[in-house]
Amino acid sequence: MLYFKKVSSKTSVILAFICFAFVHFQVSANFFEDKTQVKGFYSFWQQPSSGEIFLEIKDFNQPFIFQSALPLGIGSNDIGLDRGQLGNTRLVQFERVGNKVFLRQLNTYYRANSANLLEQQAVDEAFASSIIWGFEVAHETNDKNDQATYINYTPFLLSDIHNIAEKLTTRKQGKFAVDLTRSGYYQKRSKAFPDNTELEAIITYKGKGTGAYLKSVTPDKNAVTVNLHHSLIRLPDDNYQPRAFHPYSGYWSEAHADYASAIDEPLVKRFIPRHRLNKKHPSQKVSEAVKPITYYLDPGVPEPIKSALLDGARWWNSAFEAIGYKNAFVVKMLPEDADPMDVRYNVIQWVHRATRGWSYGSTVIDPRTGEILKGHVTLGSLRVRQDYLIALGLTSPFTADNADTSKMQQMALARIRQLSAHEIGHTLGIAHNFAASANDRSSVMDYPHPLVTLDQNNKIDLSNAYTNDIGVWDKYVIAYGYSEFSQESEQQALQRLIEQAQQLGLDYMSDPDARSQSSSHASAHLWDNGEDPAAELERILKVRAVALNQFGLNSINTGTPLSELALSLVPIYHFHRFQVDAAAKLIGGINYQYQVKSQNKNSLVRAVRDVSPKKQQQAFSALLKTLTTDVLLVPENIRILIPPTAYGYENSRENFTSNTGGTFDPITAAQASAEQTIKLLLNPQRLARIAQQSALNNKQLSPNDLITSLLAQTVKQHPEKGMAVLIQQRVNEAVVKELLALWQAQDVVGEVRSQVYLSLLSLEEWLKSHARKKSFKAFKAHYTLLAHQITFSLAQGKQITVERSIHLPPGSPIGN
Repeated sequence: MLYFKKVSSKTSVILAFICFAFVHFQVSANFFEDKTQVKGFYSFWQQPSSGEIFLEIKDFNQPFIFQSALPLGIGSNDIGLDRGQLGNTRLVQFERVGNKVFLRQLNTYYRANSANLLEQQAVDEAFASSIIWGFEVAHETNDKNDQATYINYTPFLLSDIHNIAEKLTTRKQGKFAVDLTRSGYYQKRSKAFPDNTELEAIITYKGKGTGAYLKSVTPDKNAVTVNLHHSLIRLPDDNYQPRAFHPYSGYWSEAHADYASAIDEPLVKRFIPRHRLNKKHPSQKVSEAVKPITYYLDPGVPEPIKSALLDGARWWNSAFEAIGYKNAFVVKMLPEDADPMDVRYNVIQWVHRATRGWSYGSTVIDPRTGEILKGHVTLGSLRVRQDYLIALGLTSPFTADNADTSKMQQMALARIRQLSAHEIGHTLGIAHNFAASANDRSSVMDYPHPLVTLDQNNKIDLSNAYTNDIGVWDKYVIAYGYSEFSQESEQQALQRLIEQAQQLGLDYMSDPDARSQSSSHASAHLWDNGEDPAAELERILKVRAVALNQFGLNSINTGTPLSELALSLVPIYHFHRFQVDAAAKLIGGINYQYQVKSQNKNSLVRAVRDVSPKKQQQAFSALLKTLTTDVLLVPENIRILIPPTAYGYENSRENFTSNTGGTFDPITAAQASAEQTIKLLLNPQRLARIAQQSALNNKQLSPNDLITSLLAQTVKQHPEKGMAVLIQQRVNEAVVKELLALWQAQDVVGEVRSQVYLSLLSLEEWLKSHARKKSFKAFKAHYTLLAHQITFSLAQGKQITVERSIHLPPGSPIGN
């Protein structure tokens, strides 16, 4: 039994204080008892018994960089969650609010670059920031010499900071959430250094996996386990000098709005992203760097790919040598005990996926200045195999069991060298240059199609498929971004570099002007070759014809199922697909550059020039050839060699689409190829441009000219027998379907819509009249149906039937 004695209120307060002090002392004494400390930028304490980590904070309201990453990925290019993927780079700070600690992401786009603190405060208060996590205070020490606050960082470390659940849902792979019972702190990859703290966790997402991509790469579709990584990075010192962005610089743009700008200055400031690089001896013509830019290659890469990646990466050193640096760009193997996610290492990481896909060059950038703190290259391991497959299909070398495929392997390795240089270029801050192929392959920052030629004996030659060094454009870009200027002002020196590059005739067009099928620039293309896209299309069709002529049993190795011939045939049959896209951009195309107003009045030239009528007509003629049955017909000797997919093998998306129940379907293959050309020719934006160009110059191709010639070379052709009849009918269907789609589309301008309408009326009458002619007997039913579709669509405003969509097998990226 307990007995209570009445005490005074004053005594109660004293006793309560003593009890609180005792309890607080006990907590203080015991907090570190079962924990081990890891000292560094942000020191932390590990508690093995609970699997928790506690972060030590000594200074609040001190900005630093927070970087999330995905060190262990899912392995599907389509899902897009790969090993080594970097997440968002955030400028953050810890803030103490009562018994809580907030991690606030600062708004770095809106700022005031001013020494006036009130001016800075006005901008900070005008735009929102984001509290990305809240922590409870777990412990604090009040020693004057060692004041610190400790927070349980574990819940944040186990959170979905990479938005994986959302990405899985967006990509229609299922709904997932973090399962804390199957997630935990990963001690092996958690470390602290003087300028960065690296923390990692094993995270399991539970849910219901419904997507085919996820099912193909996970042992259990309902449980997806990856690793997530947090980097807490000390801000660099203030000695880095940002460099101004110019549209012709060749770099990406890092922009922010500076509300301290004078009224006669631009509000938005733009700088290029780049690594910090300075000479040890600035006055010397050639000098070593204070700190060289060093990249580390993933030791998991096998030979001979490892050597090829090292070779390609080291190409960049010649660009730095050209601006007076000695050994300023270095490539080494990543030490065995190093973590690729560690911000101290620029890495080239080798990533495996279930299917081929893109490679990436990512960076961790100081959002205040644009300084690159870490370059992280992700290279897909299946690239080299796809290029090797293309080389084998082009040459069909398996004439004997011990066939020599060294030339084909060398072509694939040449592509890997170029790819290594390309992705590293991105991590140096450099943007794509999709006009480089028109300048004799002047840059590795283009997407290169293999430049395959025919030798004197009309045999396939792979020796010049890819370049073996960086180009003249790349050296200019490095000079712009990394040169030190001592004799003249930086602005003047940069302008001089730009003028020198332009005098060399170097074209530069990046992503927004090249990727869209409706883009207008005559030289901005992906996966193309040659100064003249139309002439190159004509040439590449000849190479394709030779490759198809020799394609057969010699295209696969002994012991390979014959059904695998279809996979080898895909990149050869569609070898011209990207050059078709390039040639189409000449039609309604224009030439322009990224120009700015110059102080030199005499330098002003016409900023936009239409592609000449002659070149547009040449491109149109070359494109019409791709719609002929001669080009689209798969040779009979190939067709009869390809059976349905062998038992134990799978018919993947890499194969041709089939409408014949699993058998090889050459007619649908032809249809897919033809539809690409037809959609490009009848692109609404392209037709609008040629309407305007022809209004100003009657020698230019008009919408009426284009549609009339297209119909004459397709619908009004009538081969008499064989597969050619079926191919022609598929081509005709595609043309009529696209014209009807134009009539029904809302984004077609009136001057084009009226011409489409008139062409459809005229075609309707032609089809009805020719369906009755005996000489068109093979096309009677076909013409009757097409005429009925036009009649119905014009009257009802919709298609009479919704046909199965036919797609080309994946092509881009061609080299992976």
